[in-house]
Amino acid sequence: MSYGKVVPVFGRTGLDVNLRNLSALSTRRLQSSVASKQQNRRTEERAYVDYAVPETDIQADLIQQSRNHAFNKNKISVDFETTKEAYKSKDTGELLRSLLVFKLCSYDLLVDKNKEIMDLSKKILGQKTFERIMKMTFYGQFVAGEDHQAIRPLVQRNRSYGVGAVLDYSVEEDLTKEEAENKEMESCVSAAEKESPGDTHREKKYKAYRKFGDRRGGVTSARTYFYADENKCDQHMETFLQCIKASGGSSEDGFSAIKMTALGRPQFLLQFSEVLVKWRSFFNFFAAKQGMEGMDVLQQKLDLEKLQAHLKKLGAKGDFQNWFTGEKIGSSGTIDLLDWNSLIDDRTRISNLLVVPNLEIGQLEPLLNEFTEEEEKQMKRMLQRMDVLAKHAMANGVRLMVDAEQTYFQPAISRLTLEMQRIFNRDKPVIFNTFQCYLKEAFDNVSMDVELSRREGWYFGAKLVRGAYMVQERSRASEIGYEDPINPDYESTNQMYHKCLDYVLEEIGNSRTANVMVASHNLDTVRFTLRRMSDLGLVPTDRKVYFGQLLGMCDQISFPLGQAGFPVYKYVPYGPVNEVIPYLVRRAQENRGFMKGAQAERVLLWKELLRRVTSGEVFYRPA
Repeated sequence: MSYGKVVPVFGRTGLDVNLRNLSALSTRRLQSSVASKQQNRRTEERAYVDYAVPETDIQADLIQQSRNHAFNKNKISVDFETTKEAYKSKDTGELLRSLLVFKLCSYDLLVDKNKEIMDLSKKILGQKTFERIMKMTFYGQFVAGEDHQAIRPLVQRNRSYGVGAVLDYSVEEDLTKEEAENKEMESCVSAAEKESPGDTHREKKYKAYRKFGDRRGGVTSARTYFYADENKCDQHMETFLQCIKASGGSSEDGFSAIKMTALGRPQFLLQFSEVLVKWRSFFNFFAAKQGMEGMDVLQQKLDLEKLQAHLKKLGAKGDFQNWFTGEKIGSSGTIDLLDWNSLIDDRTRISNLLVVPNLEIGQLEPLLNEFTEEEEKQMKRMLQRMDVLAKHAMANGVRLMVDAEQTYFQPAISRLTLEMQRIFNRDKPVIFNTFQCYLKEAFDNVSMDVELSRREGWYFGAKLVRGAYMVQERSRASEIGYEDPINPDYESTNQMYHKCLDYVLEEIGNSRTANVMVASHNLDTVRFTLRRMSDLGLVPTDRKVYFGQLLGMCDQISFPLGQAGFPVYKYVPYGPVNEVIPYLVRRAQENRGFMKGAQAERVLLWKELLRRVTSGEVFYRPA
């Protein structure tokens, strides 16, 4: 099967994207190449340790010693308990500030009334005094500065201790709940739905509901964007461009984070997500018919003859007959989910992406009866803004991190990010997608994207997180009446995270074209990563496995990793004091749960403070 066909979504929009001519690589050729590399590597390893046939006990002992030497040589060990090294980048005042802020974050009353207390303090103290106090406490702990010039000293200091930056302009509109709900309902409902609310084929999960219109509720992550108009989206794009330039100017291998809901009308993300899920459900329907229900997603391969027979039995006609011809089918006579996904790549206008199969009439039908010309333009502009950002990231030597969002937006976000990866990750990893491992389908999503990168020969880039929307997602699923997308408990989420991580690490070991950021504050996960890197012979200088934590949190993990030579990054938020208050409220809420669940960081901070007092280093300042 040929995979020389290039990225259709961006191509269809009429964007000025200079695509490379891709080689038509078959799955078998790529798999054969990977298998060959693995075989060669295993042969070299055997040649290194098994240099003689053990004819005697002495020879056997020598061989075992050689094996042990090879294992110990690759063994990775980082000490997370030595506070002098962990806090080498902090002066004593910063240690005291961390202890104060973490303690305040453990009081429910202060956290729950955080915004009200800040507003009252501003009135009583005045703007200047309020800002000074904020910079000495919460703002100074979690935010790097007001603009890309102000953050440079902190970014460069962290860099000198081996810790890079993921720049994140963290300004949000300070909307009331009612204002947020109104914006969401206006921007997530199409003109056709407003005119004829009941005359659609929409699934309830992918409709907008006023009760859940304020997407900030039950969320501890930074930045929530609500659509106002196209000019506002252009402003967001310009902000992201400045962030990319600042990241490129502050280090040679930085990251910049973006959110797709900032770049266009969310109506398109809702509708495109629904289309993608319906097409996948259609595939799952036929997989079940062929006895493959419950199998791993990439093991499900539909037999084309049986598929045609099922379609005929169901009375399918029209477009269905032309689906499985030419490049769409493989010589093996089977089709997997990645082949199936390519079926939606043959559209011209953007709105024609939003068609779904209807077996009752045997044809493809639009998700909505009609798209206005303006809606068509809005969809196209979102893709254009993404293209501009990706090109600027390439030009500035910056990796672009696309943040994850709610599950009713995420299929579209992931697909559009994938399309950017297929264009811009040809020579190196530029675009990174984010996978939320508290989702039941996380492993399927990771494994499918890795497999597609193998087939098409581009660099896979991923950030793995546990997830930020659990309370909101569970409440919405229960209230509206669809399956809860979240794993049932924290332990199953841990298992999913490690399963996804292990899969990507093995891919890195096999091909060296995959890249992953382990975005976690969980020390067990960090240690699991180091252990698996040792097992797979991966070393920090490969710069394929990155670590990420939030600024102001878990320095005892970040800095020892950085000083041990690992590529480790802090998510570095910045913006004016008043405009990042919504972000600070979220950080306080997140840190409350974090500090209640683990006292390790405060214990280590006190330990380092005591060490400095007893060793005469109270006035220590980092070099």
